[in-house]
Amino acid sequence: MTVRCTALMLVACFFLNSATHAENWTQFRGSGGQGISTEKNVPVKWSTTENVAWRVAIEGEGWSSPVYLDGRVYLTSAVPIEGGDPLDRSLRTLCLDAKNGERMWDVEVFKQDAKNSKIHNKNSHASPTPIIADGRIYVHFGTKGTACLKLDGDVVWRNDSLQYPPVHGNGGCPVLVDGVLIYSADGAKDPFVAALDAATGKQRWKKQRPPIVKQKHFSFSTPLVLKVNDRTQVISPGSNLVIAYDPANGDTIWQVDYTGYSVIPRPVYGQGLVFISTGYNKPKLIAIDPTGTGNVTDTHVKWTLEKTVSHTPSFVLVGHELYLVSDGGVATCVDAVSGKQHWQERLGGNYSSSPVAIDGKIYFQSEQGDATVIEAGTKYTLLSKNAMQARTLASYAVADSSLFIRTNEHLYRISH
Repeated sequence: MTVRCTALMLVACFFLNSATHAENWTQFRGSGGQGISTEKNVPVKWSTTENVAWRVAIEGEGWSSPVYLDGRVYLTSAVPIEGGDPLDRSLRTLCLDAKNGERMWDVEVFKQDAKNSKIHNKNSHASPTPIIADGRIYVHFGTKGTACLKLDGDVVWRNDSLQYPPVHGNGGCPVLVDGVLIYSADGAKDPFVAALDAATGKQRWKKQRPPIVKQKHFSFSTPLVLKVNDRTQVISPGSNLVIAYDPANGDTIWQVDYTGYSVIPRPVYGQGLVFISTGYNKPKLIAIDPTGTGNVTDTHVKWTLEKTVSHTPSFVLVGHELYLVSDGGVATCVDAVSGKQHWQERLGGNYSSSPVAIDGKIYFQSEQGDATVIEAGTKYTLLSKNAMQARTLASYAVADSSLFIRTNEHLYRISH
């Protein structure tokens, strides 16, 4: 289950980058956190041999997405420990040279012991995507801990003090905002959201989720940071509700209630609305006006969509068009302001990774390794179908006119 912190100021800076400079992709779903790239000349067609700049084997298991900064690619992996229990894992962070895939460094951060090794078959012990900021890389392994490393691999701090009983393993990524690293810990019971000091790793605050009645507690969503009316909000979906937290102290700004658990998709923001999926058993897409305070379920939900909504992949918003793909492979485009459907098409296959928007195109990737590329717009226009012939649950990284694609055994750089 793949599942993998910036304010709107960073999104604005992101779009001001010159097309002549390589874009950095520094967190889950890119530096803006919403799956949008400004890169040009990214391939539309590829295979295991066509437009492959390089392919390198990645030891161990991991569905964290790659991240990219200044010519280097970073990712995490859970590697079997030689001579240990077959279920023991070394939880590692590694760095590759983006030019040729050569490994620059590879560091153990934590260990995963066999007694706590149970996970979902679509998950790994290295599923959350790292974050790069200010010369540091932050890695998260769920209940096993969170750590900060320098970009040469030296560990700055580790924190494994915030324990909780996971269900299906780890999944959601942290966000970084105003000097704090914030993540959701929606486990089997007593779910909470916590903030760590980015400089030291020490706990800044911890907030229990509101009580859940007659519903499963666990979820795996990655929060999104945005600024509304000059106030920063951390939007964190969980089971039965989504809460906008104040990153300074964890106070609730607003809350919307729904019915759902195992919420995975990262929220998306645009056109004055926050878009979330409500998770299992039957997901809904909810469009929320984030300007309220308190419980705004009855006043600030602007529209909902109830059919073929994603359980796992996040949405992507380009202009007025919101794109989504269900886990069963049905892609939909709706008007972001009204929820009116423009088109719906069956892509084929099953989906966990989140789509990305690149240069007027939408890239979808199936769990079977098949990619569908379409033109962004209110009419469905297919540009290409591409097969990697390998299981792929991680989402794309986009940088330097290239796609970085993680499969179950390899990392590819796709370039002209």
